[in-house]
Amino acid sequence: MRVLIGCEESGVMCSEFRKAGHEAYSCDLQPTRGNPDWHYRGDVKDVMKKNHWDLMILHPDCTRLAVSGNRWYGRGMPKHEERLWAIDWTLDLWERAKSCADRVALENPVSVIFKFLPNVFYTQPWEHGHGETKKTGFALHNLDPLTPTDIVEGREQKVWKMAPSPTRKRDRSVTYQGIAEAAAKQWGEL
Repeated sequence: MRVLIGCEESGVMCSEFRKAGHEAYSCDLQPTRGNPDWHYRGDVKDVMKKNHWDLMILHPDCTRLAVSGNRWYGRGMPKHEERLWAIDWTLDLWERAKSCADRVALENPVSVIFKFLPNVFYTQPWEHGHGETKKTGFALHNLDPLTPTDIVEGREQKVWKMAPSPTRKRDRSVTYQGIAEAAAKQWGEL
């Protein structure tokens, strides 16, 4: 399959699809921490239209979209206009992706974007081998929800409790390995 992982600089999801034998690429405005031979550095909206993709998995920036940011981005808050812009940008991304790919998944934490998108399901890292919590949503186009692969004990909130640092935002957004493995196995076998 030809797979594009949009808005991913970590390379985690891309790498799992590569391991499964797919022609997968990541794309982000930032350089990748993964293999640069498999990474497009640029605007995902420009990259996606260069090819037809069998599968596209999108990870749009959650800063303005996450419900956890309501005290800054909620209605009546100082940055609410930024949230409205982010919603419009993400909905445009979704529509463009569906025109360039047979199957699409859009990932975000608990987010305001999901009230505008179809077929939303949530998964947790502890359902895929990590004893942690980070409720992660996916809106789906022509895909089934991921089924749990390795339910484990432990419900630690490592991401939520992450100490402030210059790389905190980036580090909090990395896809859990077990979720990436599940996506590559389950969505990669369609």
